[in-house]
Amino acid sequence: MARDKFQKEPVGQASVPVTTEENEELVGQASLPALNKDQISIYKRKLPHWRQAGSVYFVTWRLHPLQPVLTPDERTLVAAALEHFHKKRYTLFAHVVMDNHAHVLVKPMLEHDLQAILHSWKSFTALQLQRQFGRQGSIWQDEYFDRIVRDEAEFIENAQYILNNPRKRWPELEEYPWVGYYDDAVEEY
Repeated sequence: MARDKFQKEPVGQASVPVTTEENEELVGQASLPALNKDQISIYKRKLPHWRQAGSVYFVTWRLHPLQPVLTPDERTLVAAALEHFHKKRYTLFAHVVMDNHAHVLVKPMLEHDLQAILHSWKSFTALQLQRQFGRQGSIWQDEYFDRIVRDEAEFIENAQYILNNPRKRWPELEEYPWVGYYDDAVEEY
């Protein structure tokens, strides 16, 4: 795992298109290249979730607002959970576990879907955080943000954002052990 691959200038926050009933179709068209509608599935909870087999996703989820920030040991647990099924259930290109949220750049393997992978990460880590560190109640927010990565430029932008997120938050940092980039995974993009 190489950690300095994209350590360039910090990249701005990923944009989330604002959808209304009037612009929902246009936002959808702007968010993805022209695709056969049979190739995409969309479902909604609080946020819309677009799915396309073989896609890479940029995903973010956050701690429940009533939870205190993650300690270093807790971040280590979460990062280990993200890395555990790399190349078994998904290809993990980059990840960061911050004190109150996590970002990943991930491509599910065809027999696994993103919802199940996120459920696995969140439920396993929530249970372990409760058992090992005495946390109580909901650990993670129910919902998460995900976006299909459309092209190589967006892939690089998301990877840079993930890798630079700790330095953007804490500019004095020299090292951050809960960020990862997988050189061997990029060939699969």
